[in-house]
Amino acid sequence: MVRTKGNSIQVLVIDESPAARKLLAALFQGTEDIEVIGTGADGEEAIRLTKQLGPDVVTMDVRMPKMNGLEATRRIMHECPTPIVLATGGTMRPDIDLTFKALQAGALTVVLKPGLADPETSNKMIQAVRLMAKVPVINHGRRIEQEQPSPQETNSEAKIRRHVRMIGVASSTGGPAALATILGPLPDDFPIPILLVQHVTRGFAVGLAEWLDSVTSLRVVLASHGETPRPGTILVAPDDYHMRINEQGVVELCREPPYKAQRPSANYLFDSIAQAYGSETAGVVLTGMGDDGAEGLETLHQVGGLVIAQEEQSCVVYGMPQQAIARNIVDRVLTPNQIAQTLGQLANGEGKRTVADE
Repeated sequence: MVRTKGNSIQVLVIDESPAARKLLAALFQGTEDIEVIGTGADGEEAIRLTKQLGPDVVTMDVRMPKMNGLEATRRIMHECPTPIVLATGGTMRPDIDLTFKALQAGALTVVLKPGLADPETSNKMIQAVRLMAKVPVINHGRRIEQEQPSPQETNSEAKIRRHVRMIGVASSTGGPAALATILGPLPDDFPIPILLVQHVTRGFAVGLAEWLDSVTSLRVVLASHGETPRPGTILVAPDDYHMRINEQGVVELCREPPYKAQRPSANYLFDSIAQAYGSETAGVVLTGMGDDGAEGLETLHQVGGLVIAQEEQSCVVYGMPQQAIARNIVDRVLTPNQIAQTLGQLANGEGKRTVADE
C-alpha cells in the first residue's frame, strides 16, 4: 500500500458503526502525521487486517458483532502484538467490564469516541494514538498473566520489617492489568487502607473502581472529599481531582493545576501521606508513561517510608518506575506478583520496623 504521509503513524480503525468508522477516519486523515490504512467492522476483521496491514496502532470498539473487542485484543496480542487504543461510545456497566478486561488482556488505553463538533474528545483521541504508537508491545499481552520472577529479583526475598499505616499506589498505561495482579490476592480483612491514583480518560474512573471491586475481595470505591480511609478499602482518585490526605488523616480532593497534564497526579498523594504518616507509609509506583509520582515518592523516601517500584520486564511502559529508580529512592524493585506478596507481609505484621530495615 502506498504511504501518502511519509513516516506517518499507520492506523487501523475497527468499529461496528459505519458512521463511527467514517468519523474516526476523517479525524485521523485530517492530521499531518496519522494515516488510516484500513477499516473493519468486527473483531475478526481486526485480527485479519492487523496481520495483513501491520498498523502502528489499532483503534477498536469493545462491543462488536462476531467477535468483541476483548477477544480480538487477546488474539492480536498473542498472534501479532500491536498497540491497541480502545475507542468506546459509552460507560455503561457491560461495556466497562469488557473495556477493563481488554485493558487487562493487553490493550493500552481507552478513549471515548468523539462526536461531531467535539474538539476536546477528538484531540484526546488523536493524542492517544500518537502516544500509544510509541509503546513497544512485543509479548506484552502475556507479561502479566505469565509473569515469572527472574533470578535477579532477589530483593523480594527479604522480609519487610516495618509498621505501615497507609499505602499509596500510582499507575498509568498498563496499570489495570498490574493492579488486578497485585490487588486480587489481598484478603477482605487487609488491615491497611490503600489509596490509588490511576491515570484514566475522564469518565472512566467510576468504571475502574467498579471493575477493580470485581477482581479483589477488598472494597474498591471512588474517594469522597472528607472521608477517612478504612482498612479493607481501596479509595480511587476520581476524575479530574487530585487526592491527598490531610494531617488529620482525612481525604481532600482538590482542583489545583495538573502536573504535566495529569489530574489526578500521584505526587499530591505520595507527598501528603508522607506528611501525615511519616515513616509508617508505603508508596508503590507501577507501569506508566512519564514521571508522575517520582517527586512525591522522594518526599516519602526522605521521611523513611517504604518505596516500591515495578520492575522493567513486567511493565507495559517503564517510565514512571524508571524515573523513581533514577532518583535512588526505591527500596524494592519487584514484579506485580512480588508486590502482592510484599503487601501481604506488611499486612501480616511480619516484624516491626527494625534497624535492619533502615
